[in-house]
Amino acid sequence: MTSPYEPGAAPPPSCPGHTAPPPPEAAAPPPGCPAHAGAPYQAAPAHQEGAAPVRLYGPEFAADPGRVYAYLRQFGALAPVEIAPGVTAMLVTDYRAALDLLNDDATWSKDSRAWMQTVPPDSPIMPMLGWRPNVFYSDGPAHVRYRDVIVDSFKLVEPHELRSRVHHAADTLIQRFGARGEADLIADYARLIPLLMFNTLFGLPDSYSDRLIAAIAGMLEGNSPEEAAAANEAYTQYIMELVGAKKAQRGPDLTSWMMDHPNDLSDEELIHNIILVMGAGNEPLANLIGNALSRMLSDDRYYNTLSGGALTVHDAINEVLWNDPPLTNYSAHFPVRDVFFHGTWLRAGQLVMVSYAAANSQFDTTAAAGPGSGSGSHLSWAAGPHACPVKRHALLIATTAIERLTAWLSDIELAVPTDELQWRNGAFHRALAALPARFTPITPDQAGATPWHNSDSGPSSSTRPERTSTERTPASAH
Repeated sequence: MTSPYEPGAAPPPSCPGHTAPPPPEAAAPPPGCPAHAGAPYQAAPAHQEGAAPVRLYGPEFAADPGRVYAYLRQFGALAPVEIAPGVTAMLVTDYRAALDLLNDDATWSKDSRAWMQTVPPDSPIMPMLGWRPNVFYSDGPAHVRYRDVIVDSFKLVEPHELRSRVHHAADTLIQRFGARGEADLIADYARLIPLLMFNTLFGLPDSYSDRLIAAIAGMLEGNSPEEAAAANEAYTQYIMELVGAKKAQRGPDLTSWMMDHPNDLSDEELIHNIILVMGAGNEPLANLIGNALSRMLSDDRYYNTLSGGALTVHDAINEVLWNDPPLTNYSAHFPVRDVFFHGTWLRAGQLVMVSYAAANSQFDTTAAAGPGSGSGSHLSWAAGPHACPVKRHALLIATTAIERLTAWLSDIELAVPTDELQWRNGAFHRALAALPARFTPITPDQAGATPWHNSDSGPSSSTRPERTSTERTPASAH
């Protein structure tokens, strides 16, 4: 449906999208909400259509995004938000509206080049939303061409080989902290598992891991234009070295398979699609592992799982995908024409993003967790033609990594109260800054199997470290 006003002209005062209606008296944000009076949201510049945008970054938002999403839904299916200083967008918070957008590639484009002209080139948001010739920012035949390369290349990774790689990576990491009896499960485990995995899957050695993690984290958090630019440059340099190495000598790896795919990507297309896949395969996967471990260790329903209880790692991951999705707000789209969408007029080329977290939170899913009860209809993998093309691989890696850790460290528990956990800044992700944990130390010379044996079959129930008699201090559920 087209707009009744001319493209580029201001909408008439009666236009439904001209001024967002104020929330009703009963719908005012509750005291303490980051959107309440006195919070930094009140200092945000006025939205182009009249309503002040709500800030999706900063410590207040990171601490409790759920209350912000509840407030945003009072605007309707879409709400004005600020995703970086001076950069605004319309955020889809309604589940049905999100599905309508994600499945309609006739009304919506992924090409951000026109929008980029409206944003300062040094904005910290640019590394995440700047156009590149890759599967994320393309439409139609170009998108299908890029997607086929990625899907076909990942099909060559055998599930049993992928599982074996996760076992090896997990055992390697547990060897580093197992004897200490304590670890930060984010810095020491969750953030390193994907790096060890993807470095080898794409054909680079583990020595490149630190460079990759610093670059991806800098782009996602974007704490300053300088940090975002430096992270983007470091990430690009990493990929350039990877491609250069594979040009010199092919191998049984994703980079070589993407190079040799019959769709014949140019060097530029190859580099930018690897940049996308590496970014999408590292930080969100690390957040999925970390958030699931946090849920398991702070909820007694999952604690029993470590010694044979009812709820499983799969249940924890499903709850995270519904309630704490590792990528919370993304799916940048731009209407190809002025359009009236779920009660709001949108201009052609305007940035519209989908909040998977807000859309998912319309449903009460936590209480329903249990064997066989989890639904896969959440939006954490997006939907439609741009849905995640390799979610099976991501789920296998996350599930195997958590199962391996909890098998070797069967009495692992949080070292701090749940409400003291800190979340990282950023409009795009839901990511813990740290996850301190403690457990009975394990050593390479103890009786029975240990991670130092690097047995791919994994620890059996008869060879796991013995549980201590110390009772676990209950922690509140998320």
